[in-house]
Amino acid sequence: MPERFKGEFGYGDVYTWTAICADTKLVPCWLLGRRDTQAAVEFISDLASRLANRVQLTTDGHRPYLEAVEGSFGCEIDYAMLIKVYGHSQDETRYSPAECVDCKPKYVSGNPDPKHISTSNVERQNLTMRMGMRRFTRLTNAFSKKVENLAHAVALHFMYYNFVRIHQTLRCSPAMAAGVSKTLWSIEDIVTLLD
Repeated sequence: MPERFKGEFGYGDVYTWTAICADTKLVPCWLLGRRDTQAAVEFISDLASRLANRVQLTTDGHRPYLEAVEGSFGCEIDYAMLIKVYGHSQDETRYSPAECVDCKPKYVSGNPDPKHISTSNVERQNLTMRMGMRRFTRLTNAFSKKVENLAHAVALHFMYYNFVRIHQTLRCSPAMAAGVSKTLWSIEDIVTLLD
């Protein structure tokens, strides 16, 4: 069992950190962890290890990203944050968050292209996760009782998403679009990877 799953981790809030390529829709890495600097550093370090070329990265305004991106990429990245400005909070009986009234780009490193400073792709990926995995459905009791089960479900989801699912706009899987795989996988191909 990985060190991050030992002890009290998994009791209470567990965040799913995800990265996505805007062009190929490939999810190169994900991480289950707390919403803290240690998880941000681990996540961004994993992302950096999977990339061969200089990229443009956009994150939300979560402050731990600043240290994590600088530590993993240094100045070899075009990096911006998209800071969301929310309106007044709504009635406390409602579950939905306050309305986003503005988004302000913050240039952090390199020379990010203003036309591509967006978190829309990863936000859409988060919706795909919520729609595709029952344990991410809001306002239900379908949560994972063990963090290990959550990790397995998320791993299967991203394996299916990257290698099996044909993306409508790409007309192939994200792995094929990124050149990671030459063929479309089947669920049987995934099952054969199991011990």
